[in-house]
Amino acid sequence: AVQLGESGGDSVQAGGSLRLSCVVSGDPGSYSTGCVAWFRQRLGQEREGVAAISVGGGSKYYADTVKGRFTISRDTDKNTVYLQMNNLNPEDTSMYYCAARIWCGDTWPRFNEYKYWGQGTQVTVSS
Repeated sequence: AVQLGESGGDSVQAGGSLRLSCVVSGDPGSYSTGCVAWFRQRLGQEREGVAAISVGGGSKYYADTVKGRFTISRDTDKNTVYLQMNNLNPEDTSMYYCAARIWCGDTWPRFNEYKYWGQGTQVTVSS
């Protein structure tokens, strides 16, 4: 069975950096996890797409709110997708989830189209 596991969440000061990791297991050929995305969700708010990456890393997508600050990457050998987050601000405080589906494309932010989800990792940015 496909499983996703996040790590790397922490509490940091504004302006700081964090790197989140998402380990993808149970899908050796990446047939079901061709697209891995990061979402975030604050209490009482809708889940928001942050970034996504295609299998092999050839295509990357970012939300406007994180462009220039966050970088998504994928290590195929380690079956891991990373989210490097720089210049964090308090508005980035949220629970971060990784999710996977077969392909990315322009609809990547649609959270209800992802079949596989991790358990989440908390990021807290203080001013």
